[in-house]
Amino acid sequence: MPANKTDVAAAYDRWAESYDTDANQTRELAASVLRRQNLNLTGCTIVEIGCGTGRNTEWLVDHAAEVIGVDFSAEMLNVAKSRVRSPRVRFIQHDLSASWPVADASADLVLDMLVLEHIEDLQPIYAEAARVLRPGGGLFICELHPFRQMSGRRAEFLNKETGEVEQVAAWVHQVSDFVKTGLTSGFELIDLDDWFDSDARPGDLPRLLSVHFRLSTLPVFDI
Repeated sequence: MPANKTDVAAAYDRWAESYDTDANQTRELAASVLRRQNLNLTGCTIVEIGCGTGRNTEWLVDHAAEVIGVDFSAEMLNVAKSRVRSPRVRFIQHDLSASWPVADASADLVLDMLVLEHIEDLQPIYAEAARVLRPGGGLFICELHPFRQMSGRRAEFLNKETGEVEQVAAWVHQVSDFVKTGLTSGFELIDLDDWFDSDARPGDLPRLLSVHFRLSTLPVFDI
């Protein structure tokens, strides 16, 4: 039977206890990428989709006015709630493929860190981001690079109950998928970057892809 979104949530439930302590270059590089962006978070309301254990939430709330963290995994959210106790943070368990429990035009930034590889259809995610953002709001995406996925890599962890390495269900989205879906959903492309490990050698594949959009006020055209 093909993997589905429930399988993804269950896998992250099993991973939650060790997620923050497992060696994970992808997680660490993504955190570094986020902190290097010029996102102007001061006074912002941020919707952080796939917030996980709150590692980035903890940093975001020090800079923003409000953070709404949304994740499908109950166990990951339990860790996040223990880590981040600020009254300016609200955590919600929710399926990101369904309409988000966030008001229209209420956010300044939608943040996605290592989430969309686990979602088969990107369009509903972009549509919801466009709905909840204020005019001119930002959408920042940082994902495992498609080139790396095509080489066979995906999110994985050691399942302590079975003693085996477990891979989390994932779908490959090309760079063009990330960009075109944004453009046809009402966004303008601001920046696009490949991110390599600090010790990468010539010819090594990039580890991460980041895409930064701004919600456009211009008419949307099909591409």
